[in-house]
Amino acid sequence: MSLDLAAVRYRYAGSSSVALGPVDLRVEPGMVVGVAGANESGKTTLCLVAAGMAPGVIGGRIEGSIVVDGVNAATLRPHELAQRCGLLFQRAATQLTHTTATVFEEVAFGPCNLSLAADEVVERVWWALGALGIEALAPREPTRLSGGQGQLVALASVLALRPKYLILDEPTSELDPAGTALVADALVRAARETGAGILLVEHKTDVLARIADEMVVLDRGSVAMRGPVADILGDVRLADLGVEAPAKVRLARDLQAAGADFTAELASALG
Repeated sequence: MSLDLAAVRYRYAGSSSVALGPVDLRVEPGMVVGVAGANESGKTTLCLVAAGMAPGVIGGRIEGSIVVDGVNAATLRPHELAQRCGLLFQRAATQLTHTTATVFEEVAFGPCNLSLAADEVVERVWWALGALGIEALAPREPTRLSGGQGQLVALASVLALRPKYLILDEPTSELDPAGTALVADALVRAARETGAGILLVEHKTDVLARIADEMVVLDRGSVAMRGPVADILGDVRLADLGVEAPAKVRLARDLQAAGADFTAELASALG
């Protein structure tokens, strides 16, 4: 059981150049795979492709294969794929429906559109809110939430569809440190409580250091580095790929450069 991308290449409609590829990637249930890279390195495109939005919804041309738990994604209808691979965009405002009066109704919107029985919809909503620890937000108006709360509600809306895999495109990009910590904690909880595999695109490498198991770095649409998160984030080549090392790693290196022997501290910072 896994989400597998094999020799995937993708080009947007009307473009003569490849935006992504070749990419080989595997996400297993319960695993958090981090993705980093410079701007325009293909991170968002990877999310769209892995979730079936490209070319399924936005068009374009794809080569290679995407297999979800043994099923070729190309054979799945959009609503079927959405129940297997849930996609969360950078900004909650683009994901929320703006048609509901409460957070509870917002999270229920997706399951209701699956024509589920009312009892199952209610159960899924409370389960999703509980998995993220935001049950208290249920009666709140979706438009009266903080950035971090809005992102958690958007994530709960995805979870309520019960996807086996979560594909998250920089979910903390517009959040302050408190909001970032809120979302990061929720992702750890989601992986643990739901067993979902998570593909997490994130430019904040401190978040990746904290929650990712494995990591890939994209460069001009292709995988430039791959491996355990501690190994990748401790690699000095990251800077050449436009990726900043986590704060603890940078601090340990600065101390070493100052002449102190902080080998143990650097090892600790890398995990």
